[in-house]
Amino acid sequence: METSPLAGKPAQPAMLVNVPRLVTAYYGNRPDPSVPAQRVAFGTSGHRGSAFENSFNEWHVLAISQAICDYRMQQHIDGPLFLGIDTHALSEPAFASALEVLAANGIEVMLADKDDYTPTPVISHAILTYNRGRDKGLADGIVITPSHNPPDSGGFKYNPPNGGPADKDVTGWMEARANALLESGLKGVKRIPLEQARRAATTHRHDFVTAYVGDLGSVLDMDAIRGAGISLGVDPLGGAGVHYWGPIAERYGLNLAIVNDAVDPTFRFMTVDWDGRIRMDPSSSYAMQSLIGLKDRFDIAFACDTDHDRHGIVTRHAGLLPPNHYLAVAIDYLFQHRPQWRSEAAVGKTVVSSQMIDRVAAKLGRTLVEVPVGFKWFVEGLYDGSLGFGGEESAGASFVRRDGSVWTTDKDGMVPALLSAEITARMGRDPGELYRDLTREFGEPVYDRIEAPATPAQKQKLAQLSPRQVQSAELAGETIQTILTQAPGNGASIGGLKVIAENGWFAARPSGTEDIYKIYAESFRGTDHLHRIQVEAQAIVSDALAAASQQ
Repeated sequence: METSPLAGKPAQPAMLVNVPRLVTAYYGNRPDPSVPAQRVAFGTSGHRGSAFENSFNEWHVLAISQAICDYRMQQHIDGPLFLGIDTHALSEPAFASALEVLAANGIEVMLADKDDYTPTPVISHAILTYNRGRDKGLADGIVITPSHNPPDSGGFKYNPPNGGPADKDVTGWMEARANALLESGLKGVKRIPLEQARRAATTHRHDFVTAYVGDLGSVLDMDAIRGAGISLGVDPLGGAGVHYWGPIAERYGLNLAIVNDAVDPTFRFMTVDWDGRIRMDPSSSYAMQSLIGLKDRFDIAFACDTDHDRHGIVTRHAGLLPPNHYLAVAIDYLFQHRPQWRSEAAVGKTVVSSQMIDRVAAKLGRTLVEVPVGFKWFVEGLYDGSLGFGGEESAGASFVRRDGSVWTTDKDGMVPALLSAEITARMGRDPGELYRDLTREFGEPVYDRIEAPATPAQKQKLAQLSPRQVQSAELAGETIQTILTQAPGNGASIGGLKVIAENGWFAARPSGTEDIYKIYAESFRGTDHLHRIQVEAQAIVSDALAAASQQ
């Protein structure tokens, strides 16, 4: 991946999205369902696209909203639907379109007070809180967000009554139904005017802020943070949690400064990402330059992405922590400082996350549950408490309450961010320093992700490879110990290949949106060894694809 010369620098005026044109495209364009890129397609976090590319516009939202209404009726889900949006320019018009359909279908909809923005984890928390102790009249939710994607993006995802991202069976049904509605010219979509939808007897207001903020003490030791008096900095990155951090500081008496409270759909205050695009990714050192530059002002600082389901931790000693580093520290801390958690509660990680987590889990005597990419694989375990923690290398994580019961079953950026303050307060050292302790104990891994070209046919074959199609016996001078095409934690397909040796591994997965495949690799023997793994990984994958083609 070639880094742009603009990476890490302030966004230039020419980069800013033209919001009026974007919104006009949302309402004025019509998707052509015969073009694959213009159909409804649910990825790991819902349907995403841009109105400029005809992949996210009013017709998509109307069709998906009706599909959700139809799914609720089929599944007898008749409780309230919690509806949240982030700060992307397309989220407001998509909200209006969705509400017109939901109200026309008689759905009880819960909207934020004052039409405020609502983070993804807050919707999950609201669903689970409402459903606690109920076996009928269950709630579900919609979050309108493309996560940390660029400002011209839109996104739309559904959370069923378990509070987490919908699984493939659910999204597959909705995708098929929504595309059928597109093909019919929206015949079958019920809709009423927006003002009528707002005044409908089924449209209600909900105080999301008070409910979520007031419950934080059940998942974090807020007294310890307050008592230590440490200085905290937070950058909401112009996202949906912008109006949550003030109430959090006030409610718990924290010494917390909001370094940027601006909300601007162009996100002109950002420094641009590695590819020269504006992207609100709290795990990117390029996007996080502003907060990194303030690190010496605070004992610990953090940021969240646009829908606040991802975290970025900035320490005085290490700057921005790579997500894998912080996940390892968080797991090591939590399982030693949550005495009420079940003794058998396991550690959840994705197949492309660091093996440092494996070593920490082994030290703790905890079972490691390794699953495919996607937070949906953690939902059941977080829900029933069999997982104490679930995390992925892309800076998404959640964990259970202090008593071991479910907190959220979707990624929660705010709670891991505040956990970094709890860790600093109780340990007297920040997570960057604590990670150095782990490397002295377990070794220091180096980790990277690269991309390689692949045709659609090759991508399909990669997703269907079997271990026997790998011809190599060694990886970077070490005997290959394991070849995985299914996740050991649940037996589900990883949609690619993972090859493991004693001191290094790689995983290869096809991209869902581009003609490339991604190689994730890690070495406990240094940078040169990592580069060797990456080179050999590409050769191993190429040979395996060739072998698959001959069968």
